[in-house]
Amino acid sequence: MDFSVDQRRARLVARHHLGGTAADPVQATTDLVVLHATDPATVYLSVLARCPSVTFNDIARAMYDDRTLVRMLAMRRTLFLVPADLVPVVHHGASLDIAAQQRKRLVAQLTTIPTEPAVPADLDAWLESIETSVEAALAKRGSATAAQLSTDEPRLRTALLPTSDKKWDVKRNITSQVLTLMAAEGRMVRCEPRGAWTSRAHTWEPGASWWPGGIADVPNAKAALVEQYLRRFGPATVADVAWWTGWPLGVTRKALEALDTVDLGGALVLADDAVPEQPSAPKAALLPALDPTPMGWKEREWYLPEDWQPLYDRNGNIGPTIWWGGEVIGGWAVKPGGIVATQLLLDRGKAAAKAVTRAAEKLQERLEGAAVVPSFPTPLEIELRKG
Repeated sequence: MDFSVDQRRARLVARHHLGGTAADPVQATTDLVVLHATDPATVYLSVLARCPSVTFNDIARAMYDDRTLVRMLAMRRTLFLVPADLVPVVHHGASLDIAAQQRKRLVAQLTTIPTEPAVPADLDAWLESIETSVEAALAKRGSATAAQLSTDEPRLRTALLPTSDKKWDVKRNITSQVLTLMAAEGRMVRCEPRGAWTSRAHTWEPGASWWPGGIADVPNAKAALVEQYLRRFGPATVADVAWWTGWPLGVTRKALEALDTVDLGGALVLADDAVPEQPSAPKAALLPALDPTPMGWKEREWYLPEDWQPLYDRNGNIGPTIWWGGEVIGGWAVKPGGIVATQLLLDRGKAAAKAVTRAAEKLQERLEGAAVVPSFPTPLEIELRKG
């Protein structure tokens, strides 16, 4: 038994809500496991593409008032928006490993790179003292920016000094690394930005105010995380699972062994989820840069056009994409003034072209003139934005 390309695309459309079938931001996020949140705008645009009736305020309310969605550093050392119910799985399955890696990296840098001022020999105790101080300062404030916390705890402004003449090798404070590490450990939470919904300048709140009793433990959290992935992204190969999680193949295979799966010609689905979806009438969907759907598999030939290079930057980050019937047929960008420009890379007929035009017009209305520029611009996105 195997899933045909058409069957894989039909499942993708149905489960990823590419027909605009999600009722609210929580469903849109949950049914993709998590949403990419490296770019603040991605979260909003990913939800808008799947929820025809929600507003920017609805999305912000879910994140910052209702606390049903939370931003966390997790798989692949990437920032994600996570449904509150799934936080324990993501935390124990991925975030704590990332935190350990980040701590090891920071200690190595402080050990080998000159600092200003000099740091003591007992770095572990020194870092623990800083983190305890930051937690106390944040608890007192309730909410704070990184700048405010570095004022309360001046040791956050300890700087790593350049060791070469490379342009990228500049003096940099450890503030961001320490706060990111603490957040990955669940001690802090990224919260409401200072400014518009596209702003990257966010505030922090104590983890204890979000999880008063701590984040609940999850037995075999890695297997639980892979189960979530396969329900939304299966059929998927072992390489796909390893890519999405960011794990070595050995860790990936161990997590898969704990699950009851069926091999469909090299791609896996859960044993209780092996029935293909029925295709629905195709609809146009405009997904933002770094959306979890195009970033969900390592092996992407079954949904990408042959000429896919204009859609990616040099590091493999995907830009804004146009979807039709479960395949990528083009790209889009937001020009100055909030104008949505599109370009098709595949001809799927007049109905598809008209649907794309309507989808672009609808998105343009919802943006209300907002400028959206991805952090990782791609060749096609740059061309459209300047054209």
